[in-house]
Amino acid sequence: MKKELKEAANTVEEASNSRALVVAARAGFAVSGLLHLMTGFVAIRLAFGTAGQADQGGAVAQLAGQPGGLVLLWTGFAACVALALWQTSNAVFDYGQLEARKQVGKKLSAGGKAVVFAVLALTFAASATGNSRNSGKSTSDFTVSIMKAPGGSFLLIVIGVAIAVVGVVFVVLGVKASFKKDLRLPSSGTGRTIVTGLGVAGYVAEGIALFLVGLLFIIATVSARPQESTGLDGGLTALREQPYGLYMLTAVGAGLICYGLYLMAKAKYARM
Repeated sequence: MKKELKEAANTVEEASNSRALVVAARAGFAVSGLLHLMTGFVAIRLAFGTAGQADQGGAVAQLAGQPGGLVLLWTGFAACVALALWQTSNAVFDYGQLEARKQVGKKLSAGGKAVVFAVLALTFAASATGNSRNSGKSTSDFTVSIMKAPGGSFLLIVIGVAIAVVGVVFVVLGVKASFKKDLRLPSSGTGRTIVTGLGVAGYVAEGIALFLVGLLFIIATVSARPQESTGLDGGLTALREQPYGLYMLTAVGAGLICYGLYLMAKAKYARM
């Protein structure tokens, strides 16, 4: 029995390292980059009072409206599924050479990324099949459902804190430029500087956006108003309402555009 399980695990690992899956996973980075680009542009429009849903759900809806939108949606779905599978493989099979503490951290990080890309794949599929919903409304409904369950308020606070912590981690990774370890940077000094600069700005902006989402979860739970937990769109809208919000939201939008460009560069330069 152990022999069969080991052979099955080896087969899965070999499949996860296949060239076809690696190419598809790289395409997943590019697709995610495109969605961050579109989200960033919508955030900047939102800063200046133009209506729009400033999250990946809104970006996918815009993508669906382009010529050949249905093909683009299913292509995005396939690419994100491949990237989710590749990250899952990393979480299960990789990092065995690291010390226990670092190994756990790397595996959890890969597992979290796998979940993110799986959710993104579902977003593509929902839009392609005509079942997409307003992301902020979906998040609000999800929060209401959780809050009604036993221990739901505690769980929502945990979720909010977890998202906010991930946001802080993103900011730290950006400031320290730690993401460079995952890349084979271009040989030219100019290319390295551009990719690194995009990564720094992008990670910081993504971190701020995630921190705002987590904060909304916590505030909505503590104030017993789950309808205020409206995802990234709600977080960016809340940011616009603050003093100097126009400038802060514009900066975050520009940072998300940088992160999108960084992910597109990562599609080529990522260590895989």
